[in-house]
Amino acid sequence: MSKNKDIQHSILIASPSDRFCLTVKKSLTGFVTIDIRKSASLARRCVLERYYDLVVVDSPLPDESGVEFAMDVTERFNSSVLLVTPRDIFEGVLSRVTDNGILVLPKPTQSGMTDKAVRYLVAVQNRMRVLLKQKQDVEEKMEELRLVNKVKFMLVESKGMSEDDAHRYIGKLAMDNGVSRGKAARMILDDH
Repeated sequence: MSKNKDIQHSILIASPSDRFCLTVKKSLTGFVTIDIRKSASLARRCVLERYYDLVVVDSPLPDESGVEFAMDVTERFNSSVLLVTPRDIFEGVLSRVTDNGILVLPKPTQSGMTDKAVRYLVAVQNRMRVLLKQKQDVEEKMEELRLVNKVKFMLVESKGMSEDDAHRYIGKLAMDNGVSRGKAARMILDDH
């Protein structure tokens, strides 16, 4: 399914139908966790207990239509959601949930459509992971820069160094200890 074999996904299938669950499970390779729940209330409990990359909802569920559950998941979590709904209400459901980023298929689905939809949503999750990692890296770099600048100005004030001398001092300490400039700044801060 995924070209990047080290990315492992989790999925929650909310469906009262064993046959539907088997159909979805056939298209799932590379998923570490595949949880199946027969009702919206049981599925809600699952999403509160752990994160799922993908949530598949087979509408209607015994205790609700499933549309509310699907919308709730997209509003509260970063999970991708596939909603499979009866063909006679498909258009209405589609117009209601599309702006929430929910992918909707009519049932019965055409052969292979569920597999393609799952693969598409996995690709979306993979891209989201990359973007979140990039965001985290930028935030860490910004925090390191703030710390280095804070220590640099501390050295200017307390040691009477020029800003360039303080900058070189932090860089030399980092090189001498084989650590990043941020860790060198932290070492200086811890010593003061």
